[in-house]
Amino acid sequence: MVLSIDRSNVFRIPARALLSLALTLLCQGIAAQSEQEPQFPEEVQILYHLPVKMRDGVALATDVYLPDGSGGPFPALFVRDMYGNGSQPVRQRYARLATANGYAFVYQVCRGRYDSEGHWYPYFQEINDGDDAISWIAKQDWSDGKVGMFGSSYLASVQWLAALNDNPALVAIAPSVSPGNYYRDVAYPGGAFSLLSRASWGIGLAGSRTNMTYPISWETSVDHLPLKTLDRSLGFNIRHFQDWLDHPSYDSYWRPLNLEERASEMSVPALNIGGWYDAFLRSTIGSYVTMTKEAKSERARENQRLVIGPWPHAWNQKTTTGDVDFGPNALLDWDSLHLDWFDAWLKGEELEEVAPVKIFVMGENVWRDEYEWPLARAVYTPYYFHEDGTMDAQPPEAEAMPRRYAYDPLDPVPTLGGNIMRAQVRGPRDQRPLDGRQDIVRFTTKAFEERMEITGPLTVNLYASSSAPDTDFMAKLVVVRPDGFSFNLADGVIRARYREGFETPKLVEPGAILHYEIDVWATSYVVQPGERLRVDITSSNFPRLNRNPNTGAPFGETTEMISAEQIIYLDAERPSHIVLPVIPTE
Repeated sequence: MVLSIDRSNVFRIPARALLSLALTLLCQGIAAQSEQEPQFPEEVQILYHLPVKMRDGVALATDVYLPDGSGGPFPALFVRDMYGNGSQPVRQRYARLATANGYAFVYQVCRGRYDSEGHWYPYFQEINDGDDAISWIAKQDWSDGKVGMFGSSYLASVQWLAALNDNPALVAIAPSVSPGNYYRDVAYPGGAFSLLSRASWGIGLAGSRTNMTYPISWETSVDHLPLKTLDRSLGFNIRHFQDWLDHPSYDSYWRPLNLEERASEMSVPALNIGGWYDAFLRSTIGSYVTMTKEAKSERARENQRLVIGPWPHAWNQKTTTGDVDFGPNALLDWDSLHLDWFDAWLKGEELEEVAPVKIFVMGENVWRDEYEWPLARAVYTPYYFHEDGTMDAQPPEAEAMPRRYAYDPLDPVPTLGGNIMRAQVRGPRDQRPLDGRQDIVRFTTKAFEERMEITGPLTVNLYASSSAPDTDFMAKLVVVRPDGFSFNLADGVIRARYREGFETPKLVEPGAILHYEIDVWATSYVVQPGERLRVDITSSNFPRLNRNPNTGAPFGETTEMISAEQIIYLDAERPSHIVLPVIPTE
């Protein structure tokens, strides 16, 4: 129930009554923090479930935590959330950390979730709701008019979406593992539907008002066809999921959610935090790059920061991601990272002069400061694929023979690691279970004799033909260690109908030899002596991505599937290769 604002909603909580609170830190980004756990100040004041009205009259449940009863004014740290009602231990820790450091903490439940009124629909509603809530905070007697926002995943999305209004009270944000280009990175990477993430999140988690869980094995339940009836086959009827499927191309539905294209509308300094194995890595990097170049104000352009660790979507929780342990340096002090940022922007304290970019270099497992992204000193080096399955920097011979494989969507390559939301399959994973599959073509370097660092964006240029009018091509960059253990660094996909752009699909002529550019995202890794690099080429990654049925039928409407014969060309005229961002040895 939404309560009215009066003294009956104000509580004074002595610190000793809070000592027994359990700190079950199960949410993103809180595992590594200061040894001294924050506690509420002795005179903290808390106002629960305030009905904050949006411009259309809908009231959103909002909790306010004030450091003391003095009335302030205080700078405010603000979190907007769809995943709970504020009672979760990690959200309570946010409140303790903020108030213990002199901030008011404001927690608001998104529209249509838990005790907030209105209809729930992801993303679009957060633009105005976030702006209205920021204005409300700035007008309160206890507020000094300065607001900062932080949070991960959807709690990061709401920061960027609110920033589109350029509210002067929004002084700084700290979005972590955040989407930025929603077509490219949330729904259709490379034009292929992000099936497992969008089904498990969009139907299961976000398909109810209160994050209900259901007895559904998402990894095995998403093979239903036609795709457009997937939600109904599972007992749901989810409008936003249907809308995603109704817009497989980049169009007017997705354009308002391409925040990289809208950087010129925003003027907020941002601490952008991401992970090499996060589903939204490209958006984290893209937001940083576009804001540094195109943000509305000089203050915003000059005050973007980028931090990328060896993490999946659940960032900074543990040193091990997937099957690889990145060592004790893999975690950062979450509290200091955020407090230093907000103390500078909201309190006027001096911010230590640091390089704008901080990346974790895997392989050597160290943090390193940089001054731009991508790195200006990177040498973009083609590594060519050869007919004998090798890969090196030597261009291929003129008459090199192609490599072939068959892609059968009824027997797709199973998802094994990568930049995906589902904890069960994400991150760097041992690739040896895929050995022996006939629908994966591999190209491998010799063992490196000296260390070689690759840091930056990755691209595969593939010259290929298919017997199908539409199909997918996928590339995965893999590290192979001397003991045979192999793990994925990065991967990407291009759906053939979108090879010329994502706005207008164009089917292929079966048998036509075409150039496909595959965005393989980005990485930072030092190849050690004795290790090899490998590129795997295939046409499926299921259930992470929906299977291309190879028929050329309208998206999501068919149950028919056919096998496709794929040919990868490797000669001098059509030199398929990966471009590696090699960092010269100093």
